[in-house]
Amino acid sequence: MALAQTPQPGEPLWWVDRLWKELVERRKYADTMRQYYSGDHPLPMIQDKARPAFQRLLKQARSNYAGLVVDATAERLQIDGFRMGDAEVGDSEIWRIWQANNMDADSDLQLAEAVKVGRAFALVAPNPGDAATPLITAEDATQAVVAYESGSRRQRRAGLKTFTDDWTGDLMATLFVDGLLYKYRAPASKSGMTGPPRWVPREAAGEAWPAPNPLQVVPLVEIPNRPDLLGEAHSEIEDLLDIQDRINKTLIDRLMAQEFSAFRQRWMTGYEVPTDENGQPIEPFKAAVDRLWVIEDENVKIGEFQATDLRPYLDSVEADVQHMAARSRTPAQYLLGKLSNVNGETLKATESGLVAKIRQRQRPLGEGQEEVARLALRAAGDTRDRSRIETIWHNPEFRTEGELVDALVKMSTLGVPREALWERWGASQTEIAQWREWADQQAARVLGGDPASLFGPKPDVTGAAGGNAD
Repeated sequence: MALAQTPQPGEPLWWVDRLWKELVERRKYADTMRQYYSGDHPLPMIQDKARPAFQRLLKQARSNYAGLVVDATAERLQIDGFRMGDAEVGDSEIWRIWQANNMDADSDLQLAEAVKVGRAFALVAPNPGDAATPLITAEDATQAVVAYESGSRRQRRAGLKTFTDDWTGDLMATLFVDGLLYKYRAPASKSGMTGPPRWVPREAAGEAWPAPNPLQVVPLVEIPNRPDLLGEAHSEIEDLLDIQDRINKTLIDRLMAQEFSAFRQRWMTGYEVPTDENGQPIEPFKAAVDRLWVIEDENVKIGEFQATDLRPYLDSVEADVQHMAARSRTPAQYLLGKLSNVNGETLKATESGLVAKIRQRQRPLGEGQEEVARLALRAAGDTRDRSRIETIWHNPEFRTEGELVDALVKMSTLGVPREALWERWGASQTEIAQWREWADQQAARVLGGDPASLFGPKPDVTGAAGGNAD
């Protein structure tokens, strides 16, 4: 029986094996970040002899501050549209395609995943049922991976999309490389199976294998968070895990102190402890806040130890939370919940670090979204110049309505276009387009010599409700 030959570099199976190994390694990182985000942290370490007795407390000694850091960042990342070239408003065609694929909602999930685990993906494909509306899907970082040309961080060379079939449990993979589409499947792993998946071609009825890629480029796009020059992306909580573990350790120590010594412990002298028929001592007293001890022997003396002060434990947790807030540039009031009698300027100052971080994150995240928009227009047959596409982000600052109106009025005196003011106000691109149309219609009425038409038709006061004006 002839042995299967090892795939050579550049061959389809070589790409599948290479990308699959990279995906498996990335899953370990993503799983760790998700566990910390969801509050499923590693249990704090305590002495082995105390672990069985305090198993219940161990599960209670986890307070999820890492999840708050992710949410504070992700909730301010919102895409409002895309602008092409020198246009003053968002492009209606891109936004139509975007909304047709539910990406106005799914992009929020996609960006939250990128913040959480370091990266997310988007897949663009032609739509057989509607050529003008290509398909866009948000993809999870544990199911997709992209390889770049050697020495490049932007030019995609190959892409792999994987998933598990819900009915058979088989592993499915689609490879995008060299303008072609290779589909594979591998049997579901069984108990005792080791090694990489055993990939075999997956053929679809009426489809060639390999199938041509209509876009002729890798349609899988990476959306990285905190990328570096080596091509790696990072979670927002990657460097906060040690602080979170430290907080959890302090919490279990506090719970143990509460269990043992927060309630005053008593001592007794001159008392003979009774025993049962087997000679085992019987504990005659149960200490509790609602129990009173009564002893008739006047020679017995009773005293109590001081209760353990829990304030140092609470101060330690607060110090670690403040450290986490400073490192992640998350306002302390998000994590500590302390905010009272704070004016608008103070609140704005406390959030300045978070807003600056959000604006910094928007740039690399926006580059990936812009590439998705380019591929969507290409798949739709749009012939416009797609080199100048800009992501329109919702303003990450939280300001009172009065402050915002005052700032916009001042900006208008400097000649800032009205569309830019509406965008700064927080209007969606659909609203801006409607407002612009209404403003143009009103201006046309004035230029047409009928200023009264701006206020609608003149009401009829000749007795429509019964009788005439006389």
